Amino acid sequence: MKNNIATILKNNQLSITGSRTRILELFQESNGALAHADIEKKTFDTYDRVTIYRTLQTFVEKGIIHTIPTTDNSVRYALCRNECSGGHHHDNHVHFICDTCGTTYCLENVTIPDVNLPKGFQQNRSDLIISGICLQCA
Repeated sequence: MKNNIATILKNNQLSITGSRTRILELFQESNGALAHADIEKKTFDTYDRVTIYRTLQTFVEKGIIHTIPTTDNSVRYALCRNECSGGHHHDNHVHFICDTCGTTYCLENVTIPDVNLPKGFQQNRSDLIISGICLQCA
C-alpha cells in the first residue's frame, strides 16, 4: 500500500510527507467518504487542523480526491478514479448518504444523467446525492 501511495504522490509532483502519506492511507482504508473532522479524529495527536486542510486542498487541486457536498452544507472527500487530474475531475457518479449511519458512498457504476440546460447556460459541474439506507444498515 505504501508504494502505491508513494506512486500517487510522485505522479502528482508532490513530495512524500508524513501527513500526505497518512491521509492517503486513511482514504484507502475508508469504506466511504471522509470529512475533515474524521481525519482530524484519527490524526489529532500528529497533525493539526491547518495541515489536514492544506493537504486536502492540495489533493483536490491535483485530482487525487474530490469533494462531495452534503445536506448540512459540510464537505466530504473521496478518492478520485485514475481519470482525474489537476483541475479536471471526471467523477460523474452518484453519491449516496446513509440516513442511519451517515456514511457517504461513491456509487461508481451509477452515473449522473445528462441535463439539457436552456440556451445560454453552461454547465461546469453536476452533483447528485441520494439519501436512504445503505446495505450495512438495512
